Amino acid sequence: MARMTAADAAVAVLRREGITHAFGVPGGAINPFYAALHRNGEIRHVLARHDEGSSHMAEGYTRTAPGNIGVCVGTSGPAGTDMITGLYSAMADSIPILAITGQVPVAKLHKEDFQSVDIAAVAAPVTKWAVTVMEAAQVPGTLQKAFWLMRTGRPGPVLVDLPIDIQLAEIEFDIDSYEPLPVVRPAATRAHAERVLDLLQQAQYPVIVAGGGIVNADAAARLVEFAELTGIPVIPTLMGWGTIPDDHRLMAGMAGVQTAHRSGNATLLAADCVLGIGNRWASRHTGDLEVYRVGRTFIHVDIEPTQIGRVFAPDYGVVSDARAALEQFIEVARERRAAGRLPDRREWAAECARRRVTMERRTHFDNVPIKPQRVYEEMNRVFGPETRYVSTIGLSQIAATQFLHVYRPRQWLNCGQSGPLGWTVPAALGVCVADPEATVVAICGDYDFQFMMEELAVGAQFNLPYIIVLVNNAYLGLIRQSQGAFDMDYCVQLSFDNLNSSETDGYGVDHVMVAEGLGCKALRVRQPDDILPALESAKKLTAEYQVPVVVEVILERVTNIAMGTALDEIVEFDELATRPEDAPTAVAHSADLATERNLDEVPLIIDSRSSAF
Repeated sequence: MARMTAADAAVAVLRREGITHAFGVPGGAINPFYAALHRNGEIRHVLARHDEGSSHMAEGYTRTAPGNIGVCVGTSGPAGTDMITGLYSAMADSIPILAITGQVPVAKLHKEDFQSVDIAAVAAPVTKWAVTVMEAAQVPGTLQKAFWLMRTGRPGPVLVDLPIDIQLAEIEFDIDSYEPLPVVRPAATRAHAERVLDLLQQAQYPVIVAGGGIVNADAAARLVEFAELTGIPVIPTLMGWGTIPDDHRLMAGMAGVQTAHRSGNATLLAADCVLGIGNRWASRHTGDLEVYRVGRTFIHVDIEPTQIGRVFAPDYGVVSDARAALEQFIEVARERRAAGRLPDRREWAAECARRRVTMERRTHFDNVPIKPQRVYEEMNRVFGPETRYVSTIGLSQIAATQFLHVYRPRQWLNCGQSGPLGWTVPAALGVCVADPEATVVAICGDYDFQFMMEELAVGAQFNLPYIIVLVNNAYLGLIRQSQGAFDMDYCVQLSFDNLNSSETDGYGVDHVMVAEGLGCKALRVRQPDDILPALESAKKLTAEYQVPVVVEVILERVTNIAMGTALDEIVEFDELATRPEDAPTAVAHSADLATERNLDEVPLIIDSRSSAF
């Protein structure tokens, strides 16, 4: 067997596990690992400006394609603690990323040495496994177990902490015979599928709630096949958006109390049976559970056994990988269709499709300052179905889900549960690394942007071009809106008179100057008719200069976006669409919307892009 340092063995294992990229920041306690990276030369390293940024880049990288695992690397002490938010975000959304940190020598772990912290203990609650390696010979096996854990069952992150003396120690290791451990995923049985189909057949108005587990299992095509076989409408969750194309005849719209469509909420409230696949009944999806559950039968399929019953007890639960479950469901559904045993769902599906046509929100406003709805309308015009959207939290994200269109899995990349401000800018960089040919569009509010805007320099340095649509109202908009319940507008204003810029008009930070100072290009828009030309210019600038391009849109200071506490109590703050010209880029747009003519004539497949699979 070959003799090598444990750090060299670690890098060799990464390569055999399929790792080609890493994101990180070097430091004294991790330098032996970086030396091994340098000697190996096969892993491309992207230098972050902040360790938290590197963890979000790793997340974006993983989320972009099936099988990807993002790797973030940092030194001892604050590097690991800075990564905690990224690990939490990944854990919450079932995203596998590997964090590798340096550590003080083993003999000094208990001596409060410089930049020494028990990072394994700190990271344990937000990882599937966090470990400090105490013996050099255990490094290969520890990483082998790490990759196995990240891929097995419910995916998630792992942190491996390497003391500097462990990295430097020499070990005997045969990389040529190394193989990744076989992945284990629970699978539904024929009996499970029969029971699920029985329950669906007993229902008059069933729906499928499609969660992020379908994306993780790379099973979107099977979801669509099952929906088409049975004629059951689909309601994606925020994490499952794109599992069925927005223009598919069985796409009923998203349901929820924030990130949702009016049609999706109405359809779920009209349903009498809900089949959830790879979802977790998130609070922003369900809202008030009494309203969500009353009068409905629930079936829950999830890869994690303890997820069944966590939020509420379903009528029937199946522990299974989403792909394996859907394959069983499809097999049984095919047999029942051939035997004439599947109910005819066309009337129910048509009813759901009509809601898509008649329950749109208005997007076309000519107001100055600009209303945010108009921004998303113009984005729909400029960006096609291949666009990868990246967003995190805030009114900008909520409005994006209400007005944008997504046609394919992994085209909407979002940290759904943790929602950390600052996530968007670095996560989009990870997406660019994973898919260099993609059109990547990040959607930021001004505060989200300001949290980690330094990472734009990474895009400039490494030529990672993408467009950032920065909607600026100089407010913590979502918090301001929620403070209405307390009759206050307190500590949420970002506005001030900028002494160094005459262009901000009291909106505070000059984001154009910041972006340009970090080596990027930037445009500012104040008129609604200038949004589309600015977005088109941004596409050209990214192609020409191969750097991020910021399109800052100056919004009206106060906009309330539709939301509520229950599916039947959503407050609409702006006018709804009553004419085609009110929502000209709505995916379900039809001339019948304005005239209220015979809605039975409205086509169920609105657009040819429904053939995205």
